[in-house]
Amino acid sequence: MKRRELLKTGLGTGIALGAGMSLPSRVFAQPMAGSPRDRQLFEIAKRELDKAGDVIWRKDIVGIADFGLHSAHRRFHFVNLDRQEVKSFHVAHGTGSDPEHDGWLNTFSNMEGSNSTSRGAYVTWEWYTGKFGTSVRLGGLDPTNNHALERYIVMHRASYAEPEHIERWGRLGRSNGCFAMGEEQFKMALLNLSGGRLLYAEALGLKDDGSQAYPPTAIVGEPENGYHILREPRPDATLSQVGQGVF
Repeated sequence: MKRRELLKTGLGTGIALGAGMSLPSRVFAQPMAGSPRDRQLFEIAKRELDKAGDVIWRKDIVGIADFGLHSAHRRFHFVNLDRQEVKSFHVAHGTGSDPEHDGWLNTFSNMEGSNSTSRGAYVTWEWYTGKFGTSVRLGGLDPTNNHALERYIVMHRASYAEPEHIERWGRLGRSNGCFAMGEEQFKMALLNLSGGRLLYAEALGLKDDGSQAYPPTAIVGEPENGYHILREPRPDATLSQVGQGVF
């Protein structure tokens, strides 16, 4: 049985009732005038919802974590398809994805023990109380993140993901692969992303004007399956730009 079909059967008790409901097809309005980035985010949200199908039973808001941006940026976008608006927040990535701790994600991994961020589509499940207090369980829908449950990849609050951490260090701290947020921003995630919604993680590198940010080094996907480059650094970057990253 395919991973998406397994999840559709009701794995994860928090959405068991909703997963069995027959929901009408949604017709989304055309994106309102907004930033070029936001228009791209709307298209990505709709594309990933179509790909996920009935596994996602609450399709009003999609979370898109853009790990192609430095952690000092508000790169966790809550894309509200009903209201046609985007709100953006900070989110931390895993220690295994950023061993230099310079704020840039270098590598995605789905391997247990890697402490890395995994890319792909997730379904959000129920709240529970864990090491970091109230947290949200996640189910990975793709081969690049289908070990999320075994790896305990969740959404949770963390002091190292507060905006004040950026003011002091110029970057967020790092998680063990989880989507960690500051206290107030995590409250928004509890209200807007939990309970059967879609979370999508990728190295998009989308800036406000719709252009792409360049990482200081190549971003690589799943070394356990053979290194493949997802994002290249700017070809004409100077030595100082390569050291700092080009925003």
